[in-house]
Amino acid sequence: MSQTEMPSSCPSPVVPSPFCRPALLCALCILLMLPPQASSCPPPCVCSTDGLVDCEGRGLTSPPPLHLLPTGSRCLLLANNKMTALMASTFANMSALEELDLSNNYLDHLPAGLFREMSNLTKLSLHNNSLTGTDPNLFQGLVALQSLDLSVNGLSSVPLGLLDELQSLRRLSLAGNRLHGLERAAFEPLTHLQHLELGQNPWECDCNLREFKHWMEWLLYRGGTVDAMECTLPKDLRGRDIRGVPVEMFNYCLQLEDENGAGDNPRTGAGGGSPPCSRASTDPTGSPISDSGNNEEPAGLAAGGGDSTSDCVRARYRPVSVRRAIGTVVIAGVVCGIVCIMMVAAAAYGCIYASLMAKYQRELKKRQPLMGDGEADGDDREEKQISSVA
Repeated sequence: MSQTEMPSSCPSPVVPSPFCRPALLCALCILLMLPPQASSCPPPCVCSTDGLVDCEGRGLTSPPPLHLLPTGSRCLLLANNKMTALMASTFANMSALEELDLSNNYLDHLPAGLFREMSNLTKLSLHNNSLTGTDPNLFQGLVALQSLDLSVNGLSSVPLGLLDELQSLRRLSLAGNRLHGLERAAFEPLTHLQHLELGQNPWECDCNLREFKHWMEWLLYRGGTVDAMECTLPKDLRGRDIRGVPVEMFNYCLQLEDENGAGDNPRTGAGGGSPPCSRASTDPTGSPISDSGNNEEPAGLAAGGGDSTSDCVRARYRPVSVRRAIGTVVIAGVVCGIVCIMMVAAAAYGCIYASLMAKYQRELKKRQPLMGDGEADGDDREEKQISSVA
């Protein structure tokens, strides 16, 4: 070997030098640790480093391969596509997602338990789809959900049990559907609800909506907000906001139930016409339990048999507009106070006037004899003066 030739640091790959083996092993380890670039984002979506997966407006007729989502994905946008159906396992193993947008699609049916594994989801939008009904177990598992948008669909009812697990919900939109009535028991689990949107629905403001109006007034009393809820029926209430309709206008419903019997109305409860005082008036052992979120009902309401049932109905249908009651009491107290003050002032004025008049009459009577004596004395003096002159 000549002095100008230097030994190669990496001989032929067939017989690698002992000096190159550690470097090759390190390179292989680094390559194995790197995630494959082809599966970093499901096509045709765009994924960002902040956890946003944007699949919006891609003309999708079915969800993309969501198993290719990056591990740190927090927000999935599937809005403005052409999806018509979803499988029950579409969102399996996606507990890390916090926001899901399925608005502006053609979804007409969602399977039960679709969101069961999305325990960290806080915002769900199903706005502007073709949903005409929902399974009571659709939102099972969404214990952390805070915002739910079901507006602009074809929903005609909200089934009992649909919202039972959404106890963290703070915002709910049901605007722009075909709702004509709502069951109070379906909304009582929403103890943290603060904003409710119910506008643009064909509401029938009759006895079937009375219970829900009571619950809505309790929501307003707790500081919540409800948008305009205009009546379409009956004719005398058409166009009026039910929030401004006095609850006393629904008192005739009690008379109708007393005449026809509460069990004749299929909307008053499930199974045998029991009154809808609570979703479960007794526990499995048969002992009565209180209805959570129904603070206007007195404790021990369900203790007893048939008598307790009628008491439960009366207590549930009792007007609970606390703000209106407080305002009425304050106004009545002010009016009564003003009237009492005026009556006391009038009585005092009458007494003072009567005493002054009596005193004036006594003084007048005393002065009349004195005035007569004075005139007689004057006449005597004149006669005396005349006689003295003569």
